[in-house]
Order: sequence, then C-alpha cells, then structure tokens
Amino acid sequence: MTATQWAMGAVGFGSFEFTGGGTFINLVAATTNALNGALLARRPDHYKNFTVVGILLMALLGGIGGGVSRDIMVGRVPAALTNSSYVVLCLLAGLIGYHLAYSEGQLFREGLFQFVTSFALPWYAIVGAQTGADVGLPVVGSLVLAVVGPTAGRFLIDVSCGVPPKQFVRGEWFVAVAALTGAVWIALDQAGLPRGASAPLAFLVGFAVRLAALYRGWEEPLATEPAGVYRHDDGRPLLGRKIAGKSVRELRLLGLTVEPHDR
Repeated sequence: MTATQWAMGAVGFGSFEFTGGGTFINLVAATTNALNGALLARRPDHYKNFTVVGILLMALLGGIGGGVSRDIMVGRVPAALTNSSYVVLCLLAGLIGYHLAYSEGQLFREGLFQFVTSFALPWYAIVGAQTGADVGLPVVGSLVLAVVGPTAGRFLIDVSCGVPPKQFVRGEWFVAVAALTGAVWIALDQAGLPRGASAPLAFLVGFAVRLAALYRGWEEPLATEPAGVYRHDDGRPLLGRKIAGKSVRELRLLGLTVEPHDR
C-alpha cells in the first residue's frame, strides 16, 4: 500500500481495494446482492436446472449488475473491472448462497432470502445517489441512479430465469424503497450532514420500511382494468368490444373458445 493510499484512508493491496472513496459501502452492497442472487437462482420459482457455474454467474449478475449499469450511465469504467475485490467477494458470496439456499427437509430459506434483499437494497440505493451527487447530476438524475443500482441486477437475473422482472410485478415496494432511500440520503446530504452519518441514517429508513412492508404485507396496487375487459384462461386480456358479436368460428380462430367435452 502506498503512502497516498494511507493518507486517503484506502485499504487494499494490488488490484484489491476495500475502503476509500465509498468503496466499502459499494462492496457491502455488491456482496450482499451476490448472496441474494445465488439464493434467488436456487429459489423454486427461478431455478431452471442451473449448474454450479450458472448459479455463480447469477451471483455475479446480482452483485455487480447494478453497479456496472450505474457506472456506465455516468460514463465511468465500472469499478468491478478495476477493483478485483468485487468479483472475488461476489463469487465467495455466491458459494455461500449456493450452500445456504436450502435447509434440512429441502425447504427454501425464504426468510434469509428476503432479509438479504432488504439489507442490500438500501445500500445500493445510497451508492447510486452518492454517484449522482459526485458527478453533479440533479436530484432527479441521482434518484434514477438510486433506483437503477439496486434493481438492475435483479432485472438481469429475472430475465435470465425467464420470469417477469421484479420491478414490474406486485411486491413489497421494491422500487419505491430504493427511491425512498435515495431521496432520504440526498436530503441529508444537501442539508450538510457528513456522509458517514447520512448513509447509515438513510439505510435505516429504507431497511425499516422494507421490513415493515414484508411483515405487514404492504404491496404496490395492481393496475385497474378498463371496463368491459375479458380475460381468457391463458391470461390474455381482450376488451369486450373486440369480441362482441363475433361468430363461434371467429372466436375459435382467436383461440377464445374451448371445444365442448363429449357427454
């Protein structure tokens, strides 16, 4: 370690850095998201006969996907490519998640998965908001990064697993908690609070709201359907006026009729 690194409070060796310039919070966020990514890849609704390597890659997607997306959006070389700590710690977290995913009796550890999600989400949101402030983005731009950072990795995992991305389906205020955490940090930062204090406070707000949403069952409201909507058995919504007056043959061609069973 060089004298400059010591002076800046940076701790590391070679291409591995652990502190300095917000690195520690970034690593905490990436590592916990990687653990969450491995758990998610093993979750019954996501698992698709993945290999061990596949699960580790899912951990990498969860761990560095949000950070890489965030850094690219502000024109930076992603920190995960310049600091080897990210990849190594994410892979280690992936191995841990692989072994922790199931308890005795083959029950998925849903409680652990939800706790890790709740823990990682605010940290990555704070890092996103900090990045926006560091590059001089306005408040709205910083809020966008606060949402992209903690959610992009989950988006990549969901798409890779062939399930609807978490951002777009009903859940316990996933995107809203990220935005709330980022907004709290921005407000505290603009009020002049040191980052050593604003980050923990914003984390506590986001973490508390996320846990409360999980325990109380608070979920985003579903979109309202227009009047006259008809939902077919396979989930396709069709407005009533589009099927009104159609013959049996036309309905059959549209896949909207079922042949009667032989009596």
